[in-house]
Amino acid sequence: MSRLLLGLIGALGFSVQALAHEETPLEMTPLVDAQWLNEHLDQEELVVLDVRSSIDDGGDAESFAEARIPGSRYSSYTDDGWRETRDSVAGLMPEVSDLETLIGDLGIDNDSAVVIVPAGTGATDFGSAARVYWTLKVLGHDDVAILNGGFAGWEQQGFDVASGEPEPYDAAEFDATLREELIASTEDVEAARESQAQLVDARPADYFAGDNQSSAARVAGTIPGARSLPHQSHLNDQNGAYYLDVEGLQSRINAVELDSSERTIAFCNTGHWAATDWFVLSEVAGFDNIAMYDGSMAAWTLSDSRPVQLAREGIKQVRELLN
Repeated sequence: MSRLLLGLIGALGFSVQALAHEETPLEMTPLVDAQWLNEHLDQEELVVLDVRSSIDDGGDAESFAEARIPGSRYSSYTDDGWRETRDSVAGLMPEVSDLETLIGDLGIDNDSAVVIVPAGTGATDFGSAARVYWTLKVLGHDDVAILNGGFAGWEQQGFDVASGEPEPYDAAEFDATLREELIASTEDVEAARESQAQLVDARPADYFAGDNQSSAARVAGTIPGARSLPHQSHLNDQNGAYYLDVEGLQSRINAVELDSSERTIAFCNTGHWAATDWFVLSEVAGFDNIAMYDGSMAAWTLSDSRPVQLAREGIKQVRELLN
């Protein structure tokens, strides 16, 4: 056998060996289940981010220390700066630089694959994960998913649970690339009303009708022309853990006559419940031109002259309802 042939065989063997040791890139869908996550926990680029909070009695840092997914990291959705109040409007997305710091301090960089873990204890709790997911997407980070069923589902299915002092990790550098098309401003919503774009109200039906009102909004009612797609309709309680109802999603979309190809804007009171509608429409149903109005009704009702619609009274201006 010639030296050239031996050399080629040797080189080929080395290449095959090198490829065998090269880690396969992590591929994940926007919604992952506990079995998938358990099988990939040892992936170096994976960051499991637990965002439990008092919402739906989901827990806190102490709860996380007592029981968590092995190797996961904790950030309180309600307390750590994922949303902020600005100009009297609650629930707005913070400045990009502040979010870069928050995310980097969690050890997340631009190469991280992030799985967000809600508590799994309620429909409103799922919005916590959806809002953090949306935030990462707005900042240009695509490698992100939500754990269906959250931590409650993880426990329910019998996977390993860690306790005690969480494992330390190093801070990282996260650089955002802002995707403004995923954020709807009040001006965008006003333009959407003129262009007949689809406005989707994620609040429960009593808020949509104007029979209930959030303290964050100055008056009750919805944005005229909006369609009602309640956030809680997407979640099912399965023995104490809340899972996204993917199979019934298309029928809910059809019921409110939404077109996946049309410009769509999801809103609620403060951009929390709306994150769930944005997630299911954008990431599960495949709507390709959808944004979220983080200011939502809190921002919409700031102006006395803006219209709101109530089921019993029709369209009124904010000032009429305040008098």
